[in-house]
Parts: sequence; structure tokens; C-alpha cells
Amino acid sequence: MKAYIFPGQGSQFSGMGQNLYEGNKAAQELFEQANKILGFRITDIMFGGTDEELKQTKVTQPAIFLHSVITALVSNDFQPAMVAGHSLGEFSALVANQCLSFEDGLKLVAQRAAAMQKACELNPSTMAAVLGLDDEVVEQVCAEIKEEVVVAANYNCPGQLVISGSFKGIELAGEKLKAAGAKRVLTLPVGGAFHSPLMEPARQELAEAIEKTQFNQPICPVYQNVNALPFVEIADIKQNLNAQLTGAVRWTQTVQNMLQNGASQFIEVGPGKVLQGLVKKVNKDAEVASL
Repeated sequence: MKAYIFPGQGSQFSGMGQNLYEGNKAAQELFEQANKILGFRITDIMFGGTDEELKQTKVTQPAIFLHSVITALVSNDFQPAMVAGHSLGEFSALVANQCLSFEDGLKLVAQRAAAMQKACELNPSTMAAVLGLDDEVVEQVCAEIKEEVVVAANYNCPGQLVISGSFKGIELAGEKLKAAGAKRVLTLPVGGAFHSPLMEPARQELAEAIEKTQFNQPICPVYQNVNALPFVEIADIKQNLNAQLTGAVRWTQTVQNMLQNGASQFIEVGPGKVLQGLVKKVNKDAEVASL
């Protein structure tokens, strides 16, 4: 069974999607439709923008979404038995399994990016990667810090967990985690504390947009970030999507559950190979590929 997986922020690069645009008429039409929906020529930044321009939240999220989704939509060989996406990638996955239309998916991603940007400005905050500790130890250290916000946010693979919170919370946790035996605690170059309670204003704003959006019966299950379980019921999918911005990305558990449920190959759809690397770290015998 083929499991298609969709990357999140951090996979962007200058030139992304250009070959697709130039080599496929259907892809070109979708990119041009996206330019109109967004109200600016995101293709110009994707194909020739600087790293700094690509890092703007209003650009990064739609750019990765477009690269992933258009790759899937114009492929002759896209036949998913199951899909999943890492953070932003969950929206790509929901268009790929026909739960969301291309236009509605893009609009939600643009609203998500804008809401997250506002939340970051409201609560200056950050994230850090913790390497070389068991998940339970990281969770325990975060739980012991009561005076600041700091939580386990991205369960990327065994021995790699990203924490999210206030600057002071991350600093306190970093000291405690190093004392507990972490190999490294690396502060990440991100705009804020994604997948933490500090994203609550963004969650509320996005929840309203999700409620107004048409969702359709998907063609295959989507394994969702907040609990790593497969869903096909629209009410469940919306509820889990609503919880995503303040909940953790349980990627390790997602890969384990997909394997347990019969995934024989993980195919990454979109820029980069980050997720393929994470899948191999969860299970070294897993077969990975790019679409």
C-alpha cells in the first residue's frame, strides 16, 4: 500500500515548482489560478526569489502547499491508499485525498499563514530541537516548568523532538534538558511557538475559516497530526484540523501507525526529502521515494 506524505515549512527553495510550471500545461494553469487567488504572483518568488523572500510566512506556506498539491494533481501515478502531512502538509494531504478543493485548500493555507503571523507578533516566542533524549523525558521536563509556556510540539522521529514556547520557557527547558542528558538543544530560526498554546489566537481565527469551508468525502484516510490516527469522517477531520495549531505534530506515531496498517512505501510529495529521512529514522527498513 502506498502512503503519500506531504512536507511542512522549511522545505522551500528558490526555483521550486519551475520545472513543473514550464513542463506541464495543467500545472501552469493551477499556478496561475493560485496567483489570482492570493492576489500576488507567488510564482515569481517561488521561481526566482531570494531565501529571505521565500521565508516570509505569507509566501512559505502557500509555496510549499502549491508545490506539493500541484505535483500530486498532475501526476498520472498518484493513487494513495493513505495520506499524511507534517503540520502545513496536512492541508496538502487533504487536497490530495479530495477532502478539500484546490481553491479552498489554498485559501485556508493563506489564512493560516496570516493568522500565525499575527499570533507570533502578539506573543514573541520560539522553538528548539532536542536531540538524543527519550520523548518521555522531554515531556516531563516541559511539564515541570509551570511559570512559562513550553511544550513538546513536533515528535519528528525517535531522539528528535521539537519543543515550543516563550523565549524564557525554551531557555529554562534547554538548561534542564541538557542536565538530563540531551546531546544538543538547538533554537530554531522560526517566527514563533507553533503547535503550542501561544497559537490560540491563530487557532480561533483558522477554526472560523474551517467552519465556513466545504469539506468532501475523502478517497482515502488521512492520518492527522494531533493523534496520529486515520480518519475519513468529515466531522472528525475538521475537529482534528481545528486542534492542529495548538496541538503537537505526532509524526513518529503517524509513521508507526501507517506501517502497522499496511504501508509498504512512503512517497514524499513536494519540495525536499525531509520526511523521507524522518521515516527512515522511525523504521530503517521502510521504503521511501519522491513523487
